[in-house]
Amino acid sequence: MMSAYFRRQVAWRTEWRSVRGRFIFRNSSSQSSPLGGIVKRIIDVVVACFALVPFLPLFGLVAAMIFFFEGKPVLYRHPRIGYGRRPFLCLKFRTMVTDGDEILSRHLQSSLSAAQEWAATRKLKNDPRVTPVGSVLRKLSLDELPQLINVLRGEMSIVGPRPIVPDEVTMYGVDARYYFMTRPGLTGAWQVGGRNDQRYEDRVALDRAYVENWSLWKDVSIIFKTMPVVLNSKGSY
Repeated sequence: MMSAYFRRQVAWRTEWRSVRGRFIFRNSSSQSSPLGGIVKRIIDVVVACFALVPFLPLFGLVAAMIFFFEGKPVLYRHPRIGYGRRPFLCLKFRTMVTDGDEILSRHLQSSLSAAQEWAATRKLKNDPRVTPVGSVLRKLSLDELPQLINVLRGEMSIVGPRPIVPDEVTMYGVDARYYFMTRPGLTGAWQVGGRNDQRYEDRVALDRAYVENWSLWKDVSIIFKTMPVVLNSKGSY
């Protein structure tokens, strides 16, 4: 069942067509604002500001660990795609080696099982690119703390779909239109529902259900459910 908020967005008509295997999105009547509007945006800014202050010492500690044990750069800026198909640089503490793309390419060529896992989930449980410090940061989700800056910039939300790279749009199929109706989130239904242990199609279904049934209280519920999941390190690698 669709939420009242989502029904008000139905007027936002979209068209999709496939060109050479890629879904092309066209907005025929612009959505006035991302999912949740000004209320969700105000909450994002308030939560991000209050979170940044106590986390500043932790920011410094993590940055120092990466610099001392792994060297530069400390931050990793990765191209992602967000609300309205707008590209942005998603910030993370660096958890991988600097020549990660080359290492990944060689690993996928040498391991059929890894190539199949990557094609199905865009993740690897045993990723050869991850550094020793990065492994700890990923287990505790500390690598994602810099995304609070993305939230303040208006590129992300505290709660929303997992931010994806452009190549993942085709994996969403026609359901990508739901993803583009909202800002991607620092946490979300995917985070509290199993994280990387989920099949990709399950993540897509969670993102669609989140948009269709969005409410402020649902966001609050996801925020409170996130902490136990992070502390248990369930599905994080």
